[in-house]
Amino acid sequence: MRSSNPVFSRRGFSRDNGSAGFNTAPQAGGNPYAQAPTNPYGTNPYATNPYAQQDTQYGAPQAPARGDVMTMDDVVSRTAITLGVVAAGAALAWALLPVSSTSYGLAVGAALVAFVLAMIQSFKTKPVPALIIGYAAFEGVFLGVISEMYNERWSGAPFQAVLGTLAVSGATLFAYKQRWVRVTARYARIGMTIAIAFVLVSVVNLLVVAFGGADGGGLRSFGPLGFAVGVLAILIGCFFLTLDFKQIEDGITYGAPRQESWLAAFGLTMSLVWIYLEMLRLVAILQGDD
Repeated sequence: MRSSNPVFSRRGFSRDNGSAGFNTAPQAGGNPYAQAPTNPYGTNPYATNPYAQQDTQYGAPQAPARGDVMTMDDVVSRTAITLGVVAAGAALAWALLPVSSTSYGLAVGAALVAFVLAMIQSFKTKPVPALIIGYAAFEGVFLGVISEMYNERWSGAPFQAVLGTLAVSGATLFAYKQRWVRVTARYARIGMTIAIAFVLVSVVNLLVVAFGGADGGGLRSFGPLGFAVGVLAILIGCFFLTLDFKQIEDGITYGAPRQESWLAAFGLTMSLVWIYLEMLRLVAILQGDD
């Protein structure tokens, strides 16, 4: 599955256009007609390992060297870097940009730059650390300004949103590890359909509100309807996380190149930012106008 994040076009860990990340497990009972496990990274004429290289002289597959494959430590360290850059950018923006129309304009500009960098990376065949770190930096500036604005009106909302994001992402990881959530091709198709529909409806709602066609933010208001939409958005963010977890798990299992850990960090960062922003809105709704 190529798409697992809000930009909807992130490559994942696939070398080709196969259905990456979703294994077809063999059936039990020794059934001779049971379906054999399929390569989740698309067809490879050389070996089970989708990252094995063909020896042109002898025709034998060669797996990448042990030191060149992605490990969980690689994923954790790259994710720590990207989230650290996001946090640093947010802290600097909070400290240096007082709440004003100018800072709001800078936040919108930073968000647009972050989106462009994310889209460029999404169309790259290989991860580019500079693009990913740049995305994290500009996303951090956006989050810093927005968080400060929320804190001005709803004191402590950003801190509560951070705690909520940690709780939700931790619960999602626990549910995934316990196999309460099984990431299958059908699960991914249904989830992506809902996510794309949600984004399209949100864009239409934003345009309607911008041109004065809806009062109080429409679907994204700070009332009961806005709260329900926010909960749905957080669930979609959790869906993105499960796809990220599956791609990371498969990438490690099948020996993805070490550089692919940057894509893992990229995907996780986008999913966590999505959840944080929606959590920030929910906290504000729960606090009301006080």
